[in-house]
Amino acid sequence: MPENLIIRKACAVDIDPLVRLINAGGPEDKPRQNLPEELPSTYFEAFELIDQDTNQYLMVAELNGEIVGTFQLTYLYHLAAAARPDAQLEAIHVKGALRGKGIGTTMLQWALEHANSKGVRRVQLTTDKRRIEAHSLYKRLGFTFSHQGAKLYPDK
Repeated sequence: MPENLIIRKACAVDIDPLVRLINAGGPEDKPRQNLPEELPSTYFEAFELIDQDTNQYLMVAELNGEIVGTFQLTYLYHLAAAARPDAQLEAIHVKGALRGKGIGTTMLQWALEHANSKGVRRVQLTTDKRRIEAHSLYKRLGFTFSHQGAKLYPDK
């Protein structure tokens, strides 16, 4: 773990750097979109919804006062699981220049420990097929690529 790395829950002042970090980390390290200088209010509204949901943990990795990583941990309940939650990891991002330095590992270890403390049935995540380096990290931490997912974008 990098010295001085802190994993903490995101707060409102983190919204702008978080959105920019996530946007910069698109597949093949290309920005997902051109963001305006001032973010639209929808990002702040989304943060409020996430922050108010007790099954959501929007987390940041902070190194020397700079946000260098993020992930979102969500607990899902299914009838078939008999009240044991599943943990869903999404939006896992580490600043491009700092990948390979243990930040992603530290973030995911934090998430796995948190999930285990909740007695989860399983931890799952989705990942872009092009993120080969990320796949290696997930495998090192014990994830298996056992299912295939599909996405539907209703607006398209």
